[in-house]
Amino acid sequence: MIHERSIHTNHGATFIEREGRTVVKEYGRPDRTVLAVRNGAGVIEMGYGIIELAGDDSYTFIDNTVSNAVPQTHGHGVYALLLNPQGQINAELYIYNAGNRILCFCPYELTEQLVKKWSGRVFIQDIEIADVTDQYAVFGVHGSQSTEKIASVLNGAGAPEPALHFVQGTMGDVGVTVVASDAPTGEEGYEVICDAETSDRVLEILLTLGLNAVPFGFESWDQLLVEAGTPQFHSELSGNIPNVVGVRNALDFEKGCYVGQEIVSKVENRGRPSRKLVGIRLDIDSIPAERTIMYDGTDVGTVCSIITSPTVESVIGLGLIRSTIPPEAAVSVGTEDAAIESLPFVSGSATSARVPTYPSDTVNMTS
Repeated sequence: MIHERSIHTNHGATFIEREGRTVVKEYGRPDRTVLAVRNGAGVIEMGYGIIELAGDDSYTFIDNTVSNAVPQTHGHGVYALLLNPQGQINAELYIYNAGNRILCFCPYELTEQLVKKWSGRVFIQDIEIADVTDQYAVFGVHGSQSTEKIASVLNGAGAPEPALHFVQGTMGDVGVTVVASDAPTGEEGYEVICDAETSDRVLEILLTLGLNAVPFGFESWDQLLVEAGTPQFHSELSGNIPNVVGVRNALDFEKGCYVGQEIVSKVENRGRPSRKLVGIRLDIDSIPAERTIMYDGTDVGTVCSIITSPTVESVIGLGLIRSTIPPEAAVSVGTEDAAIESLPFVSGSATSARVPTYPSDTVNMTS
């Protein structure tokens, strides 16, 4: 958990409660910070829950549980989902093969629940499952110059590539693991993992040594992700079928059975789902209270996330609408005029792996 540590308050941080933990809301004006990240590099302390699986059967256990194929090679990771029997998303996970153990990064408030659930499924298997959240700190480094930023402070290794591969090295005298991100902000990015007791030192290095970087909080994070067309767990993914929200990067259609696979395969085989996740742009200056999307006088969807974007200087959001609505249709959000737009809104130095994608098949179905 991120505490209101003095290193954050010294940089002017304000804090909020978000999904069960305290995180930095912002250090200053988020609109200016978003532009600073896109034009350079920024650093945010993440708020993951972290679960460790150790033992000879760990790989098989987790690979049989999630929607994507877990890498068998040390230093590699994958983005995956936990689904219920109806194919709906219960959790998102970044899963890393660390050789003698598997590390799963998940939404913080789900950590205890997942540890309990998974531990209850272990019988004679050689697996130890533990919540290790408090043992680590994780910092996101994002921006068009984030590769240069990492290169300027990382010793003993080069910046890792491709996405979700990691290397180990040092920053100053501190041991770190650096993961290449899947570009959720639409910019090049990395995550720096260190022991919790060295977190203040690592943050100070990231902010003050080598190439300049600005600190940013979750208000800017949300703005960056919407601009990049990246769906988030709590606003877009939770409770929906993966094919509906277009997170095909979390699915391996060739792997063996996992909970919810039958529904996912059914949606895939029959064609596009009944709804899709799209960009919404509003011709107004402030965020409306209404979230219902209307087309030709009919309720056709809901706005999931909405922000005032510093980069495109407009109110934009992500919305779930009926798949039959024409691309770039003129719609409304409540009484306000709006338009459907393709994602992402902003073309940065990279493209988010979670930008919604759909098969070319145009046959509509119910999901």
